[in-house]
Amino acid sequence: MATYKKKGHKPSNKEEQAKKVEDESTTAEVFNTLDEGANKTEAFVAENQKYIYVIVGLAAVVILGYLGWQRFVQEPKELEAANEMFQSQQYFDAALAGSGAQSDSLYNMALNGGEGKYGFLDIIDEYSSTNAANLANYYAGFAYLNSNRYQEAIEYLEDFKSDDEILAPLAKGGIGDAFMQLDQPEEALSYYDEAASMRSNGFTAPRFLLKAALTAIELGKGEQAVKYLNRIKDEFSDAPEASQVPAYLGRAQAMK
Repeated sequence: MATYKKKGHKPSNKEEQAKKVEDESTTAEVFNTLDEGANKTEAFVAENQKYIYVIVGLAAVVILGYLGWQRFVQEPKELEAANEMFQSQQYFDAALAGSGAQSDSLYNMALNGGEGKYGFLDIIDEYSSTNAANLANYYAGFAYLNSNRYQEAIEYLEDFKSDDEILAPLAKGGIGDAFMQLDQPEEALSYYDEAASMRSNGFTAPRFLLKAALTAIELGKGEQAVKYLNRIKDEFSDAPEASQVPAYLGRAQAMK
């Protein structure tokens, strides 16, 4: 049975006395070490107090400076850029709804401005550090794509950076569309594959899986096309693209 030592218990033999002395010695050593560490820290602070104050002061200046810049410079600039881009977005939307020469003219106005307002290209140049300028890259890319200016479309869509559930894969897939129009299906397939893999939503994923499948078939890559088509069938059976899978699946399987 275990024995319980009462508070104030005195050692009853030499062995216990030796153990007590050893414990007390160890405890004292620990406290001495802590005291030495504390003394060294105090000495370091005392010797370097001036430099520490300078470092803390600089950190405070940087933080306050950033907060001030964000509040009084960046936020007003973001608002101004968004307001300036409104007219260009109107031109872009009207171009999407139109056709032919009218659409081309509207896309040009969206890109270069009209009625004294900035176009997307102006927003990108004048407000380069803003979210509006980043979004202008997206619009400019698709304005060029829909105007059959594919190299420019690739350039601006590549510059668009986003984690958005829809816009990010649409931009990547738009680059694929541009490469297809440039008769570079290998490059297009790479971008379609990336666009399909970026998000698993029911809008962009099946859209680019189908484009990837059709491009793979064109390139004679039947096995790869089957994988894309089966993903649509298995994961996105409710998507409009699913109705096209049977027509292409047999063709892709025959190529394996």
